[in-house]
Amino acid sequence: MNIGIVCYPTYGGSGVVATELGMALAEEGHMVHFITSHQPVKLNFLNKNLHFHEVFVENYPLFHYQPYNLALSSKLVESVQKYDIEVLHVHYAIPHAYAAYMAKQMLKEKGIHIPIVTTLHGTDITLVGSHPVYKPAVEFSINHSDVVTTVSESLKSDTLRLFDIKKDIEVIYNFIDFEKHANWSEGDCIRESLADPHERIVTHVSNLRPVKRVLDVIRVFEKVQQKVPAKLIL
Repeated sequence: MNIGIVCYPTYGGSGVVATELGMALAEEGHMVHFITSHQPVKLNFLNKNLHFHEVFVENYPLFHYQPYNLALSSKLVESVQKYDIEVLHVHYAIPHAYAAYMAKQMLKEKGIHIPIVTTLHGTDITLVGSHPVYKPAVEFSINHSDVVTTVSESLKSDTLRLFDIKKDIEVIYNFIDFEKHANWSEGDCIRESLADPHERIVTHVSNLRPVKRVLDVIRVFEKVQQKVPAKLIL
């Protein structure tokens, strides 16, 4: 298949998962096209099955904020037509699902039907997407996707609680490719090397961006440590 993937190209979890998925699909023989503002950080090589198409946003003084949504929608239309893309997989609701819907409508006018798979990753729903400024557009985009997935049961529940969703939501968990981490062994994670037997281990598994509220984790851990012997692992 010819598959278009839209994601954030940064080190965030959604971008990493999208990139790894695209690379795995390319290894299976599919033609994968990443359509993003920059080459994804995990996409460290391109080949006959892996392609990158940059979304350019014209810097025009009239706009206080440059219209990335519009540029992305136009790039999606162009890419679908030029490379015969058969499906768009968009990661993160804002702005990718909305831009994909606009592209779908433009392509429909040309007699082209392009299915959209939208994967929700977390803060795009619970923190940003549920904000009153964005909520109607996010809800609309999800309901007009052909397939909707989330990365956890918790996120699925949050999505159904925060939005009026008419679509079925399938949970597909994030993954670790153990073939790429073949040197891992149980000996690499011995509890005694992290904490004494009487200590509890508190773990924050994420990145350290402010949106992840790492400082709150540290403040909570300080209070935990006052009552329970513990070690914090970030």
